[in-house]
Amino acid sequence: MKLYTIDTELFKLDGGAMFGVVPKSIWNKLNPADENNLCSWAMRLLLIEEGNRLMLVDAGIGDKQDAKFFGHYHLHGGHTLKTSLAAHGFGLDDITDVFLTHLHFDHVGGAIKREGDKLIPAFKNATFWSNKEHWEWAINPNDREKASFLKENILPLQESGQLKFTDEGFDAFQIHIANGHTESQMLPKIQYKGRTIVYMADLLPSTGHLPMPYVMAYDMFPLTTLKEKKAFLTEAVEHDYVLFFEHDPVNECCTLQMTEKGIRVKETFKLSEL
Repeated sequence: MKLYTIDTELFKLDGGAMFGVVPKSIWNKLNPADENNLCSWAMRLLLIEEGNRLMLVDAGIGDKQDAKFFGHYHLHGGHTLKTSLAAHGFGLDDITDVFLTHLHFDHVGGAIKREGDKLIPAFKNATFWSNKEHWEWAINPNDREKASFLKENILPLQESGQLKFTDEGFDAFQIHIANGHTESQMLPKIQYKGRTIVYMADLLPSTGHLPMPYVMAYDMFPLTTLKEKKAFLTEAVEHDYVLFFEHDPVNECCTLQMTEKGIRVKETFKLSEL
């Protein structure tokens, strides 16, 4: 097995929304905001090469939306999905599987592209993996979460015939389910070079979210997130997991340790340094 970091664009989100009840005087030291209270965040993907499979975890925001949509998110940075894949010698058509942690636009948008007046899979040879509970949640969204579940990102997956559910049989790696951010979010748990790598998606967006009360306002069930974080981070310290961050703009991976203030970063590093 080989793992590759796939950097895509950085985007901006409101700092207050990202840190929930934590005051700006505290979180602004962790990820300084611009004059509009917006902070930069990564959309960092993971590529898994094993045997004849080339699996991409999440797909970024994509490029099919209009200028008004992208005007809210201020894409920037020097990487795209295509250029990052190419840097490792791969193209979109080489991807055999796309594992979607959940179907919010910044995780699934790049899975679908616009071709004329059609919306089709950006990875024509790939199987797309979701799960039944999250799929139903996403296609029948509640009013609060509706803006994150865009039909143009989701329904074409099913229409293509390339969608499968992990419930029906998935064996590439273990899956850790988390329900606080959204229903049945799936975190890949991968055995690699004698270590356990966990792709954190939106259970833990960044190292700055390690303190227990630091829960996003975007989370549907913040108290559930709180319980899930505590249980997961305790397990991660005990078993020395490597956490791989999708949204941390600076830190790619970290390990954890118990301190007087609770669970905190032990060391940070790039995946390639393992």
